Amino acid sequence: MLTNQPTTKTTAIITGAGIGIGFAIAKALAQQGTQVLLNDFDASVAEQAAEAIRQAGGLCEACPGDASDVTFVQRLVDTAVDRFGSVDLAIANAGITVFGDIFTTTPEAFQKIVDLNLRGTFFLAQRAAMQMRQQADTIGRRGGSVLFMSSVVGHIAHPGLPVYSMTKAGLEMLARQLVIDFSPLGINVNAIAPGATLTERTLDDPDYIPTWSRITPMGRPGTVDDITNAALFLLSPASRHITGQSLVIDGGWSSVGVPPTVE
Repeated sequence: MLTNQPTTKTTAIITGAGIGIGFAIAKALAQQGTQVLLNDFDASVAEQAAEAIRQAGGLCEACPGDASDVTFVQRLVDTAVDRFGSVDLAIANAGITVFGDIFTTTPEAFQKIVDLNLRGTFFLAQRAAMQMRQQADTIGRRGGSVLFMSSVVGHIAHPGLPVYSMTKAGLEMLARQLVIDFSPLGINVNAIAPGATLTERTLDDPDYIPTWSRITPMGRPGTVDDITNAALFLLSPASRHITGQSLVIDGGWSSVGVPPTVE
């Protein structure tokens, strides 16, 4: 679906961006002049986040809904085109973490994680790339960038996260695989893999900062700015020849791999 209105600005879709890392990336992109379509499952959270970005001078629209639903994913793409004229950046940030070892993981919990982390990411990449391909054919706007949100636990085992870790490792393989289909279209695709990061959720744990400061070689957990800076680079023209890669941002933790439950 294409609008007849020409656009020169870059447009980004980002899922799961009501709070935390996703919101920080959305806000930073908007501050750089990117038009942002911000998704969150919670409608009130999505609208509050979009309004905060608008209040800071950015151009942002909220589009709440389930990022694991392929029909809704297509609506995200269509909405971005209707509101802003194009899709140039797609950031699959929405994801869910459910703790439990293999013996306690239920089929329902397994499916919920896989649906959002893998299915939602796969089809956002597919539908965004289809739109980018159409733009090249109709308005001469070639290429774009797709970014996946992996995790350091896609590289190193962590207690209680067998399904989550599997999905995050799968996303990194997906980024490599999509190089085959996306490169001829001028689309690069990469993943970032955050380690322990200070967000609204992790700050609720009083032990989080002291624990991760002790076991992280750089002496502290990451911040959303640490992750955002890496994301902005991989979404920028400066990284156009970088594709199929995964960037770990963990203060060196995966080099030593001390789990937080081990003294």
